[in-house]
Amino acid sequence: MTDLELSELDDRTRELDAAHVFHSWSAQAGLNPLVIAGGSGSRVWDHAGRSWLDFSSQLVNTNIGHQHPSVIAAIHEQADLLATVAPATANLARGEAAKRITDRAPAGFSKVFFTNGGADANENAIRMARLYTGRDKILSTYRSYHGNTGAAVVATGDWRRVPNEYARGHVHFFGPWLYRSEFWATTPEQESERALRHLERVIQSEGPSSIAAILLETIPGTAGVLIPPPGYLAGVRAIADRYGILIITDEVMCGFGRTGRWFAFEGYDLVPDLITFAKGVNSGYVPAGGVIISDAIAATWDTAVFPGGLTYSGHPLAMAAIVGALDAMSSEGIVENAARVGREAIGPGLAELFAKHEIIGEVRGEGVFWALELVADRETREPVSAAVIGHIKGALVERGLLPFTADNRIHVVPPCTVTDDEVAEALATYDEVLSLPLAE
Repeated sequence: MTDLELSELDDRTRELDAAHVFHSWSAQAGLNPLVIAGGSGSRVWDHAGRSWLDFSSQLVNTNIGHQHPSVIAAIHEQADLLATVAPATANLARGEAAKRITDRAPAGFSKVFFTNGGADANENAIRMARLYTGRDKILSTYRSYHGNTGAAVVATGDWRRVPNEYARGHVHFFGPWLYRSEFWATTPEQESERALRHLERVIQSEGPSSIAAILLETIPGTAGVLIPPPGYLAGVRAIADRYGILIITDEVMCGFGRTGRWFAFEGYDLVPDLITFAKGVNSGYVPAGGVIISDAIAATWDTAVFPGGLTYSGHPLAMAAIVGALDAMSSEGIVENAARVGREAIGPGLAELFAKHEIIGEVRGEGVFWALELVADRETREPVSAAVIGHIKGALVERGLLPFTADNRIHVVPPCTVTDDEVAEALATYDEVLSLPLAE
């Protein structure tokens, strides 16, 4: 096709989108979404060939990068064999996917309940916790996102919960974040101790015997890549055990390589009771998520019927994508690459940006999971405005970098396959844009 014909494909894409597509989390009038026609590795492009370095991983999910040949081949092979099958059947792809997931889980986790994504993974984990304990309440933090289904969105702590509060039995508390401490803490140790005291007081005030589970993103992602302070997650485990409360770790965004580990909780002296996942398990090539269930909880339904299910639970194309992705991540050292790149390239590079740009109030993260906290004043820590973030985002896109922005932050979240050269390219682009005049 000629350049003109390719450009016309971009125009056609925009026309169809504006006429017929209803976008999530958006006022529909005036939207002008970026056209993405293809991708490979850490890059995406439109029909006309303009490309961007993808440091958003879309929605922090393309952990293995775009169009990884092993995952594409696995999907093709399964599609040629059997494109779909009911969840009540046994299917080899489903069993192989479940085994690969449980092989990476802690000891004592042998079963996986497959869902269509992260929201319904959390939905079903909440259901399991309530049925297993006979209790009702779910505790989760204000700085969290757990999905857009009935209970998951009410478990969410941010603004998206407020217009959607139709589910019952949800209580919120403040998790730790020293940079914007709710507890007047001045050290990580103080923040951990005081946040744990706050959590225990919430539990005591709500009535421990009414609480089924504490639902936590191991590292809150959309809320800001909030790294737990020393001892916090181990302390949550101790409190939960004291009151007979389950812990659900939401690993939807932070799992499967994002932190340089298979599961983020592996770095924090915590073994949960239920583990939810999606996104990085197959990089979203075919929608999939699930709950990894501890053996004690799974045994509850050995003779009783579990009252839940989905038509596409364990969909064979999604399962094949999981097998292809996890096998490639293992054989190619992709999780190890994420750890190394974070330690040797992203972390030091962002520290240099912090030293150079007063607009950066804090740098935090690990693996390929980082955030730049942007402030109008370092001393007061006042966040920059939405207008400034919009200006920065537009300038990054204009220069060929696809960013992930949230509130007053830039999240630095490339695929786990990202190279040192690509990191250097992104850092140079961040540096250039943050050096621009950023009028409110």
